[in-house]
Amino acid sequence: QQRDKLRQYQKRISLNLERERALARQLLKEGRKEKALLLLKKKRYQEQLLDKTENQISNLERMVQDIEFTQIEMKVIEGLKIGNECLHKMHQVMSIEEVERIIGETQDAVEYQRQIDEILAGSLTEEDEDAILEELNAITQEQVELPEVPSEPLPEKIP
Repeated sequence: QQRDKLRQYQKRISLNLERERALARQLLKEGRKEKALLLLKKKRYQEQLLDKTENQISNLERMVQDIEFTQIEMKVIEGLKIGNECLHKMHQVMSIEEVERIIGETQDAVEYQRQIDEILAGSLTEEDEDAILEELNAITQEQVELPEVPSEPLPEKIP
């Protein structure tokens, strides 16, 4: 708002400068040199005001840019703060000791699975093979009891 007010002020001063320059020419034509000189001094003062106004506008625009950039920086800092809090909470949930324990358990489980895979892949010893065959023979030689067959005739189909 201040910038816009200063721009309006600049326009008024510029219009006054043009009028005073024209008036100073007219006064010189009429031979009123003292009055023209006084008017040119006033015009010079207004030109200095115009320069000061331009500097103030530049300062205001710079300040607006600084404020906008600071707002962006604040959003970035707030984002970093939230991210840092999230990381802190995650670190509380998962301590280094907990991660090391999980990794150790995972390595143990992988090693155990590798041993099972070796056994199933045929790396059994000859004694293991003999014991397995004996167990198979014992199972196949067991007498299996079957249920009794009914002696009653089956019912006839009803059409």
